[in-house]
Amino acid sequence: MLMINVLLHGACGHMGKEVAAAVKENENLAIVAGVDAFGDAYEDFPIYRSLDEVREKADVIIDFSTAKAVDGLLAFVNKTKMPVVLCTTGLSDEQVEAVKKTSETVPVLRSGNMSLGINLMLKLLKIMSGALVPNGFDPEIVEMHHKRKLDAPSGTAVMLADAVNEGQGGDMHYVYNRSDRREARDAEELGISSVRGGTIPGIHDVIFAGPDEVIEIKHTAYSRGIFAKGAASAAIFLAYKPAGLYDMGDVIDEAAQ
Repeated sequence: MLMINVLLHGACGHMGKEVAAAVKENENLAIVAGVDAFGDAYEDFPIYRSLDEVREKADVIIDFSTAKAVDGLLAFVNKTKMPVVLCTTGLSDEQVEAVKKTSETVPVLRSGNMSLGINLMLKLLKIMSGALVPNGFDPEIVEMHHKRKLDAPSGTAVMLADAVNEGQGGDMHYVYNRSDRREARDAEELGISSVRGGTIPGIHDVIFAGPDEVIEIKHTAYSRGIFAKGAASAAIFLAYKPAGLYDMGDVIDEAAQ
């Protein structure tokens, strides 16, 4: 395999540092430059304050930045036609639509969670929901993250909810707060609760509470390294793909072939 050159967007954040470490261990990838508005220089590659300053040629961008930075990133991607692995969560509806529009002419891989375990969990939840909810099981999602995480619920929690909902044909509605209600839970309700504190990297628990039995499927991230390794795998997958909107499910499916 040819060496794939990476431009790391959000290079000096917590996840940017994890990605730099993961790429360093991957013989198929090399970071040629990073971009971070507030970052310091790396020993292995230059850091620029903006995308417009980058002069190095890259085959793919890995983005772990902030939602505020995504508009500028998409403008750069549309100009350069450089494939992008978009890992930033908390995007607005308008930004999500802009991502879809960009994918019409550029390869884009977007995922709210880059871990292998979570993406296998998504596949399982569609099956579980289809079997359990019609038989009286109520789905609930509880997610926990560190106190610095800005968005709630997490992008991963929404992905899990969407998988459960898809298993029901899209008929469920999401409930994020019951504090202002005094009424029984309805059959098409899907509750999502968020916890923020400490240094928790990420815990997602999907509960199917049925008549006299409860089934749970849970994922715990013990370090951010799992997301960085997933992003590295996604970059290898995406680098030479045609334009389109991809996700980690596509990466898993190709690896399984």
